[in-house]
Amino acid sequence: MLLNLLVIVLIAAVIFIPPGVLHVTLGLPFVLFGPGYALVVALFPRKEGLGSIERVALSFGMSIAVVPLISLILNYTCWGITAESTLYSVTLFIFIMSVIAWVRMRSLVEEDRFSINLRLRMPGWGGSMWNKILSVVLVIAILGMLGVLTYFIVTPNKGEEFTEFYILGADGKAADYPKEMEVGEEGKVIVGIINHEHELVTYDIEVLIDGVKDSTLGPIELEHDEKWEGAASFTPDRAGDNEKVEFLLYKNGEAESSWKPLHLWVDVTE
Repeated sequence: MLLNLLVIVLIAAVIFIPPGVLHVTLGLPFVLFGPGYALVVALFPRKEGLGSIERVALSFGMSIAVVPLISLILNYTCWGITAESTLYSVTLFIFIMSVIAWVRMRSLVEEDRFSINLRLRMPGWGGSMWNKILSVVLVIAILGMLGVLTYFIVTPNKGEEFTEFYILGADGKAADYPKEMEVGEEGKVIVGIINHEHELVTYDIEVLIDGVKDSTLGPIELEHDEKWEGAASFTPDRAGDNEKVEFLLYKNGEAESSWKPLHLWVDVTE
């Protein structure tokens, strides 16, 4: 069956070829048409009963119903909903429906079996005006749906863009921060950054004591979803209560306005 050949080609492309236009070209009919078509042929193996237009429309409708149902089942399994688990699950469904369709067709005489005859000719405009209108509407709806889905696949929503910035104590826990120090004593904390900006970002960290720069960290380059933690030190040079130790984060060299400031309050004695 041509559909099974398409499935095999798609699996081979996913395994051996990096993601690209070919994956989208093969994946769209695989998801939007393949499962529904296999199910329709298994349910209606006879040539009579359903016309070509009805089979095409029903195939798209069945696929839209079957694929989310498969994804719902995967959500409650140990594999979860991933590109690989969805690919193999839909493939298994198509193969099972193909076997059922083949078995049912074997019980029919050859003249009654449904088959696809490819004829290279311009489509005729015979039939009633109502059938012509339905055909045009169906083609426009299918092309529109394919266009919308192609747009969302090619330009997926990146989601929220942000950066996590945090301070931990010297033991790597959100506790035991320096609170009391002496002049000239070095204080240490662990500073962490997690990049959720969907791009490569260069970060710099500046440590200030009562508005005066004490030390810097960076540059730190992080890919999307990459995490970094490092030690940051500061040394007060004068005594005072509630000395404010600030940790300022800069993104891609933006030195004019820091963002996501963090701070500690330290009592400094002579």
